[in-house]
Amino acid sequence: MSTSSHEIFGAPCWVSLMARDLVSAQRFYAGALGWDFRPTHLGGGIVVAFRDGAPVAGIGSLGGTGGAPAVWTPYFAVEDADVTAARIHERGATMAVGPVAFGTGRIALAADPAGAVFGFWQGEVVPDWSVGRGSAPAWLELRTRDAFAAAIFYGEVLDWAGGRPGCCAVSYEHAHVVLRHGRDTVARISGGALEAAPDPEVRPRWHVHFRVPDLEAVVEAAVRLGGRTASPVQTSTVSRWVVLADPDGALFTVVAPQDGSA
Repeated sequence: MSTSSHEIFGAPCWVSLMARDLVSAQRFYAGALGWDFRPTHLGGGIVVAFRDGAPVAGIGSLGGTGGAPAVWTPYFAVEDADVTAARIHERGATMAVGPVAFGTGRIALAADPAGAVFGFWQGEVVPDWSVGRGSAPAWLELRTRDAFAAAIFYGEVLDWAGGRPGCCAVSYEHAHVVLRHGRDTVARISGGALEAAPDPEVRPRWHVHFRVPDLEAVVEAAVRLGGRTASPVQTSTVSRWVVLADPDGALFTVVAPQDGSA
């Protein structure tokens, strides 16, 4: 049974990578994260990654886009892509692409006022994909200069905390802005001093996290396949994580439980 962006408006609905070489990207993520890939009805330039039978992410080819960087991007479900684009313009942010027709819906890319890139989608969404729910393979965190300003921007653009049935709820917990859809924590916004330079490792951006059972094994495989570590390993009481860069330089985070359980 399909689900539409109207039903989960404001919540993350997908993550995707635009890679310079689709075959090479599949080889890297299959070897490092254990993903397998299936073609889509959108043609040979886009595949969907699966892990243990569950959809994780999309990977597409940059094709002839010249020097465009390879980057992981989160997408948020919206009811009306044109209304969302107008709200972004009204708040001094940037529309980069679209909205344009794509497959069964409409897609767009934007950058928030601090420069963090995100996408939004109007149309049917992958029904069995989620972030933050149970053993979901992915979750999202925005690291930016001013978490409150970011929360206000996204709240106004994506209809967070609007009081309407089904909308996302926002709260401030342990120095982070936390976004929930129903009972599920679907994203977090963290503030702090970040450089204004264009270095993607320090500028404001959405961090896409992928859950893995063994952090060291993933790091070893990623480096062996041409990737690199882009941060030291960090820990909390329940998990350990590290930022990696794939061979094209696309940054992503892998996170594993402290006790080593999947």
